[in-house]
Amino acid sequence: MGRTKFSQQEIKQIARLLHLKNESNRFKQKMIRHDLRVEFEFNISDFNEPGKAFGEEELQDAIRRGTIEILDDKTIADMKEKRARDKARDEAARIKQAVELGEATDWQEAMKEWQEWESSQPNK
Repeated sequence: MGRTKFSQQEIKQIARLLHLKNESNRFKQKMIRHDLRVEFEFNISDFNEPGKAFGEEELQDAIRRGTIEILDDKTIADMKEKRARDKARDEAARIKQAVELGEATDWQEAMKEWQEWESSQPNK
């Protein structure tokens, strides 16, 4: 699930991309959906009816229904910062667990060991 809260500027950009998507061929549609997911964390499937196209009109309907909220830029920026912190924390925990289970190598520790070994070698 992606975001449900956007700034007015983001909504304008999303609406423009949805307009382009509905006028594009299949390949370009895939690229636009990817951009929506990556740049805005906007997943059409979170808002549309299955089997029905999702465009600018459906976007406005979702806003009117309250499914999508429009917030001020500062609130959105704060939300994005928190999501980035949470994502980094979760990724660090995932890596730590993988290292503890032997599923991954702690590359920072491995690099430290390599540098210690390299510095202990006589110069050639």
